[in-house]
Amino acid sequence: NILMASVIEGLGTKNLVADITGKITGKSYYDIIGHDTVATIINDLITVGAKPLTVNAYWAVGQSDWFKNTKRTKDLIRGWQSACNIAGVTWGGGETPTLKGIIQEESIDLAGSAVGIISPKKNLITDKKLKIGDRILLLKSNGINANGLSLARAIAKNLPKGYKTLLPNGKMYGEALLTKTNIYANLIQDLQKNNIDIHYISNITGHGLRKIMRARSNYTYIIEKIFDPQEIFKFIQEHANLNDYEMYQTFNMGMDYAIFIPEKDVEKAQKIIKKNKFQSLDAGYVEKGKKQVIIRPKNVVFGDKTL
Repeated sequence: NILMASVIEGLGTKNLVADITGKITGKSYYDIIGHDTVATIINDLITVGAKPLTVNAYWAVGQSDWFKNTKRTKDLIRGWQSACNIAGVTWGGGETPTLKGIIQEESIDLAGSAVGIISPKKNLITDKKLKIGDRILLLKSNGINANGLSLARAIAKNLPKGYKTLLPNGKMYGEALLTKTNIYANLIQDLQKNNIDIHYISNITGHGLRKIMRARSNYTYIIEKIFDPQEIFKFIQEHANLNDYEMYQTFNMGMDYAIFIPEKDVEKAQKIIKKNKFQSLDAGYVEKGKKQVIIRPKNVVFGDKTL
């Protein structure tokens, strides 16, 4: 009556932002980078209802001297371990290869794997549970997370002050990109323990809100309410000259997790989400129709061909 789940994920290029911003401020930011790598892994694993057990690290460098920067290395370890503690997992070790000629000498490629348990197996969450009439709860993100950083870095190159540029709220652009990603492992466990009937979960990452229609079923997903995007997204949109369609297909835009549940469970689920110190919106619903996401506040429609 038990299932196992596993996942492999990578951070992407967020550490390159940390490298340049760190030269400006004297900080390493690798505690955030370590945290976000674990968050990226764990938030994918738990979408199937798995309680994460172990995380293994894969840290590949261009030269072994990378680890001789003890401040940066200690920050990376501290952030990784802290995120493991938040997720309730054991850090099982990992691999640190030196790949000269494959990875740039000053860089590190951060990734890892995780194993979890689904017990009892009825807690398995797949799109087979998804139904017409299900409500869509959207959870508020902390910011850009680990997706869309290639575009964000390109914008920095075109700013006269680069990562030192101040946003209208006074925060430095580089540091605004380096916010920690929420980890939802304990929340999903809490929802299940309280008999919330989760029909589907979508971790909103590189495909933006298009990820909401990742399920195999041909349904239409109506989004009636959205969180106001954080300042970092507004800044990126302005300086990249992107329209709402392009922004919402690339970034989480302030919403990084979608939980699909029956309408009867919405009030109870939102109380549990609040107890776990996250914010949620009863944002929309699933209806019969062709596979698409309709974001009504922005007059944006994503068809299935966009995935």
